[in-house]
Order: sequence, then structure tokens, then C-alpha cells
Amino acid sequence: MSEPHFSEALGRISASRTTVMTDRAIALRAEGRDIISLSVGEPDFPTPPHVIEAAKAALDAGDTRYTAVPGTAALREAAALHFARDLGIEVPPSQVIVSAGGKQAIFLAITATAGPGDEVLIPAPWWVSYPEIVRFAGAVPVALPTTPETGYRISAAQLAAGITPRTRWLLLNSPGNPTGAVYSADDLAALGEVLRRHPQVLVLSDDIYAPLRYTFGAHATLAVVCPDLSDRVLTVSGVSKSHAMTGFRIGVSTGPQWLIGAMAKLQSHASGNPCSISQAAAVAAFTGPQEFLLDWRDRFRVRRDAAVAALNAIPGLSTPVPDGAFYCLIDAAPLMARFGDDEALALHLLDHGIAVVAASAFGGKDGFRISFAADDTRLAEAFRRIAGALA
Repeated sequence: MSEPHFSEALGRISASRTTVMTDRAIALRAEGRDIISLSVGEPDFPTPPHVIEAAKAALDAGDTRYTAVPGTAALREAAALHFARDLGIEVPPSQVIVSAGGKQAIFLAITATAGPGDEVLIPAPWWVSYPEIVRFAGAVPVALPTTPETGYRISAAQLAAGITPRTRWLLLNSPGNPTGAVYSADDLAALGEVLRRHPQVLVLSDDIYAPLRYTFGAHATLAVVCPDLSDRVLTVSGVSKSHAMTGFRIGVSTGPQWLIGAMAKLQSHASGNPCSISQAAAVAAFTGPQEFLLDWRDRFRVRRDAAVAALNAIPGLSTPVPDGAFYCLIDAAPLMARFGDDEALALHLLDHGIAVVAASAFGGKDGFRISFAADDTRLAEAFRRIAGALA
């Protein structure tokens, strides 16, 4: 048997530690263990009935063939409606691309435009896949550290200090994973002032959690706050988190025509079109009833408040109140003398029936992330187990 041979690009990255922990939880459940998984960001609400019906109708109609690589005309039009109605970005359908989830959109954008010698600025803590995608492209992820005291947001001065002649991208995620950070219009306007001085810097605005915002006022996004910069901003959205459609794998993105074209060129060879049935379902998600999203957000807010109170009551743990998304990033520094590092702490909690993800997976340290996108009863039991495991 020959020795395995891997590409240099594959050797630059690690497997997603969120999915690794989730897979461990699934394997333990298969062995009969009672594991509460708080490791993956997935709404526990059922996919809306009108979305399910649209998927069934597409199957019954025989819509099971190839579609255009950037997505069906119907979904690109529906996505353009979504961008205008929900984010305030007025774009024609021709400037929209549909991908197999927001993750693929980010992968397409970075690998189509960045390479050796390029730098990509990423506020840290960050979503686990951001730096890995950058490394796969051969570029260098550059961390812009944030803290709870700054609301896990970067400042204009910090951005200005981080930009070099090699900077190719700035990645923004608001509301953010794993911190729940939300950038206000004033925050983005200040960053825009810096970006105007550096025309070589593109901005990827990951707005996938926009409907899950617990602050007052409308969602703010860079392409709207700074319209003069919109010709170098890619805004990523989708239906996974908002409409409980994680398994449908549909993301939508809008940006300058040249970038959408480059992403479509790469997608044409990487995967071709996204799933035709999922696209039909996503049309229904964007064009159908939206009122239930407010109820879901209110229910997530109640869970957030309960999670923050329960976690801060456990000796050795502390977490700020996240402004958006459905995660808490928990500081466990007082426990590190006992466990050594946060990966050991995460494995200890798994032994006690709770799957979480170490903060180090997100560019943080000495803590862990939980998702509170689980039903109230399971959340309460999860926090009871965490308290017992750390007693």
C-alpha cells in the first residue's frame, strides 16, 4: 500500500473543531450515552411549513435537474428582495450568487482573490473557518484581538494599525460567532473612514446572523453605511440560521459584478449549481411569511438571558451578555490551573455529558463556547451538568 500523499494546501489547515466536537457527541450518542450538544450553531426550531411545502412541490414538479451555476433566476430575485428588505442593500439579481451555504461563499471569495503574500485581517475571537480558509488560499490570517471590554469589536485605530500594503481583505461578522458582537452604524462608519484610505482592501461582511440581533435599532451593514465602498464589499447572508434550514445548504451573497463573476467561475468547477430543491425552498423562505422570525428572536433572547445568568452563577466561569447570534463565549481562566488548557476542560465536560467547543478553536483562550439554540429543558439540564462537572 502506498504512503498517503496530501497537497501542501491541505497541510496548511486543520479540521473544523466545532464539527469535530459535534461528531464526537454524535458518536457517543450512538454508543448509548446521553450527550447534550451545545457545540453546533443550529436552531432547534422546525423548518417553517411553507418552506417544507415548497421543497415537496419542487420534487413533485420534477425540478431535479441542473440549474444555472450562480443559482436559479427565481432565487437570485428572491435573494435580491431579501438584501433590499432586510439589509437595505439595493442590488440587481445579476449581482447575487447562490452557494451551498455561506461557508462555501466565503471559501469562493477568498480563494478566488487571495494568495501567497496576501494578508487577511480577522477580528479575534473568530469563527473557526475564517483563518483556515485564508490559509488554504495560501494567504496569511492576521488577528485583530478584541476583548469583552470593547464589546468584542475592533476600533478604527486598530484597523488602521493592522493594514499593510499586503492587506487584501478585512472580514467582519456582525452579529458575530462566537462572541455575539454587533457593530453599530457608527462603528462601521469609523471603519469606513480608514478603509477609504486603503483602496486595495476588500471587505467581507458576514451578516448571516442579522435577524438574531438583541440590540435596538435596525441592523447595520457596511455596504449601506458606506455606500461609496460598496464596490469592494461582499455581503454574505442565507437561510440556515434565520429560517432553521442548516441542512438545506443555501447561502446568498452580493457584491461587485467582477467578484460575483469570479466566485461563479470557481463554483462552476468546485460544485456546479447548489441543490435545485434547496433553492426552491429558499425562494419560499425569502418571499414567504417573515413575522415568525420576531417570535424566534424573542425566544432566543429569553434563552440568552437564562444562559448568561446560569453560567455566571457557576464558580470559575463568567460571560458577557451577547448582543446577537445564539452563542456565549465563556471565560474559564480561574479553572486553567486545574485543567491545564481549555481543550482539556472541553473534554472533561464531554465526559459529563455536555459537548462544548474550546475557546482556542476560535482564536481565544482559557474558555469555551456554547450555543443556546436548544430547548429550555435541555439548556437547564446542560447548565446543571456543567455546574456539577466543575464542582
